[in-house]
Amino acid sequence: MTESPTVSPSDAARALLGVLVPMVAGGAIARRPRVMGLAQRLDLDSRAVKEMQRLRDRYGPGPVQVLPGRGMALLLDAGDVHRVLNGSPRPFSPASREKRGALGHFQPEGVLVSSPEERTHRRPFNEQVLQPGRPVHDHGERMAAVVTEEVEALLGHVDFTGELTWDSYAVAWWRIVRRIVLGDGARDDEQVTDDLLRLRKDANWAYFKPRRTARTRRFLRRVQEYVDRAEPGSLAELTARTPARPGTEPHQQVPQWLFAADAGAWSSFRALGLLCTTPGAVARAREELDGSPDLPYLRAGVLESLRLWPTTPLILRDTTEDTEWARGTLAAGSSVVIFAPFFHRDERHVPEAHRFAPELWLRERTDADWPLVPFSGGPAMCPGRNVVLLMASTVLGRLLAERDYAVEGGPLKTGGRVPGSLSPFALRFRVSR
Repeated sequence: MTESPTVSPSDAARALLGVLVPMVAGGAIARRPRVMGLAQRLDLDSRAVKEMQRLRDRYGPGPVQVLPGRGMALLLDAGDVHRVLNGSPRPFSPASREKRGALGHFQPEGVLVSSPEERTHRRPFNEQVLQPGRPVHDHGERMAAVVTEEVEALLGHVDFTGELTWDSYAVAWWRIVRRIVLGDGARDDEQVTDDLLRLRKDANWAYFKPRRTARTRRFLRRVQEYVDRAEPGSLAELTARTPARPGTEPHQQVPQWLFAADAGAWSSFRALGLLCTTPGAVARAREELDGSPDLPYLRAGVLESLRLWPTTPLILRDTTEDTEWARGTLAAGSSVVIFAPFFHRDERHVPEAHRFAPELWLRERTDADWPLVPFSGGPAMCPGRNVVLLMASTVLGRLLAERDYAVEGGPLKTGGRVPGSLSPFALRFRVSR
């Protein structure tokens, strides 16, 4: 049995320092604003993509091992990406060792860290509640009403200051999320999402950080209270009503939905910047505001934001058995890493790599396409993707229906090349009626 190629020690060091370390330093589970600001100034994401291209040029399609002791391999070939994502949970398990160490801090019984046997009932439960096959959820009308109310409240504040900042946007976003996921009674319950954020910051350290069991119990108990309350129109109501097999732990599926909503905040705020710096994009978006509730162009804009700056740049899988590749074998228990920015920003295969191109998402993508995987893919694709996209596109629609926006400062320029790194924390808009 021939092992997959292992890169030279110098190339391993370059890959670790140039690709993996910056992603981990930025916060895999909860982003670190200062590190993200540094990454933007140094354009670290573009450098990481160039390093991956160099590895592919030197070693071929791979995969290549950069940590032979752990068996950590980077994928370099589009076909291998589709193979791994379609091969979950066996032979490529989403419950990687690193993911179990991280997510165990706040969702120890969540579907992403479940065994293949547990996934057989936890994954269908998530899908029944979140309805991943539907662009507009059964609660879509209620979700739109919540968005409208909270955006109006946000714009009242914006009219006073004359600008929209990340801080004000995030407050409004999390009020929307708490109402949609937990119920109207959770609108101002910042404690529950603050506890989640604190636990996510611990999760950045995975096994290296002792678990705050008391805080975890308090957080999960509070989530259970909202599920028991089952406010009409909330996902908590569906969680309470949906039949579940023993061991499903319905309330422990909810933390991942709250966590996934963070991607909606980042992607929608960045998408607003993209729309406002792309000639004709805002007019195109406004044309659909009185049409279909799924807002396909705005939805595509959010997906483009996620392509250009993935909120999950490292997609991890662990092999459950020995797996054969074109140039060797990866042993069972190896870690397989998909570095999404490499595939999303590879100008050799994606002509639109460095520009805003929502047309990429206006048709269904298949395995015949180059892998653009903002929500992962295959059987383990994020089940909440359509809820997040619906929330994000509806927020954008309400913002654009009411005001005009102009980006103030930063690397995002009108009609220019889209930067490799863009921290949402420093993004700000001048707002006018």
